[in-house]
Amino acid sequence: MPDSAHASDPASDPASETGLPRRIALLLVDDHPVVRKGTRELLEGEADLYVAGEAASGEEAIAQARALKPDVILMDVSMPGMNGIEATRAIKAEQPRVGVLVLTSYDDDAYVFALLEAGAAGYLLKNTSEDDLLGAVRAVAAGESALHPSVARKVLERFSAAAQPTPPEDDLSPRELEVLRVAATGRTNKEIARDLDISPRTVQVHLANIFSKLGVGSRTEAVLYGIKRGWIDPKML
Repeated sequence: MPDSAHASDPASDPASETGLPRRIALLLVDDHPVVRKGTRELLEGEADLYVAGEAASGEEAIAQARALKPDVILMDVSMPGMNGIEATRAIKAEQPRVGVLVLTSYDDDAYVFALLEAGAAGYLLKNTSEDDLLGAVRAVAAGESALHPSVARKVLERFSAAAQPTPPEDDLSPRELEVLRVAATGRTNKEIARDLDISPRTVQVHLANIFSKLGVGSRTEAVLYGIKRGWIDPKML
């Protein structure tokens, strides 16, 4: 059953007992125990990651997210009772800053866009390589996005024709628009800082301001918002 530790508290991280830096706390949500077991073994083989808990349904995911406050949630889509879409929406409403990384076998348009609109920061298919999954977990934990190539193509196709340029009525500053556009290319915070000749901390501040002004909780949501408004060329993805 899920661990009851509070993942947002450094004391709940086993590594903190040895004086090591706090690791990325993860919540695994999947109704298949074998899948959870295999994913846990992969993740816990990494020095900077640990699994704080598990859930087998959307309802359990909400309860465990509330109790553990993990950094990243690996979310399945199809589960008994509440599905991953509803669970993601509910969790993001309570914890806007938590990173939800979808890990599923489904790449149907309806699932993809419903989960991205619900606030998922990343969407991977279960045929993703181990290295790509680990990279995506770290990216989402850092506030970045992670989309499977086929999902990125869907986003490109959906918004390429639909985007209509509109003024930045949400009062994004020129620098914030610049940061958002560079973020859309998939660059990390450090890479954005280097490209714009500013500090990584300044990038974080700009992104936090962008999220607040647009009413979103992740880079993926912000980029999708910018594409819909015509501020970002979808081909930049």
